Amino acid sequence: MQVFGLVGSPVEHSLSPPLHEAAYRELGIDARYVTFEPDPTDLAAAIEGARALGIRGLNVTIPFKRDVLDCCEPDELAARIGAVNTLDFGGERLTGHNTDAIGVKRAFAHHDVSLSGRAVVVGAGGAGRAAAFALADEGTTVAIANRTAERARELAAEIDGATGHGLAELDELLADADVLVNATSVGMDEDVSPVAPAALHGDLAVLDAVYSPIETRLLREAAATGATTIDGGWMLLYQGVAAFERWTGRTAPVERMNEALRERLASDDGGSD
Repeated sequence: MQVFGLVGSPVEHSLSPPLHEAAYRELGIDARYVTFEPDPTDLAAAIEGARALGIRGLNVTIPFKRDVLDCCEPDELAARIGAVNTLDFGGERLTGHNTDAIGVKRAFAHHDVSLSGRAVVVGAGGAGRAAAFALADEGTTVAIANRTAERARELAAEIDGATGHGLAELDELLADADVLVNATSVGMDEDVSPVAPAALHGDLAVLDAVYSPIETRLLREAAATGATTIDGGWMLLYQGVAAFERWTGRTAPVERMNEALRERLASDDGGSD
């Protein structure tokens, strides 16, 4: 039996096990997906232990996505983003990858959204970094808005053509934007939006990385303007699809994985990826 899993803290309510195990069942793969919560001071030892035990691959979530860079050889994209969320033990070297960025691109592609225009990314944390690099790599002109403007400017300096701003500039930035990504947790614990309703318009495609609740205030208000809306479940799905395909070399059963994810999201409040 093959073993894959997730390392992070907390992980008890993770949506990744049902997502991946649905794929194993659909394709008849003898595998299990398990979760681990190592002590932060023992992360390197935990990764080496997983490799010694024959675990084939690990997803990585909060708070380890940056720390795990020191435990692997990150690919070019993960190195630029500065975070790894997928470890591949399949080769001679332990390699690190960032499928969050892939999840962003594939979520937009699934909804037939062109990424050749102008995008606004709200948030400069881990999800914001993944989204900003992903969009820029597709040829999108990226503006990053963050509560701390200096952090947005620091991230923008790492991306060709990107600009950094404070949240006070959001309305102006969105006026001629084609894409909006909420890469913050705003809307998760309260029914609030990071964007004023008046700043939204029907020419936008809006991706909210929040997936619990699956329909946030931002998405409801964007839909009311006629904007294309993409819930955070799609980003979560496609980052998992990318990890599955890397580990197994098989084409993921995307529809079945999405069904399993939506069933779980409908039955509880969600959890960490």
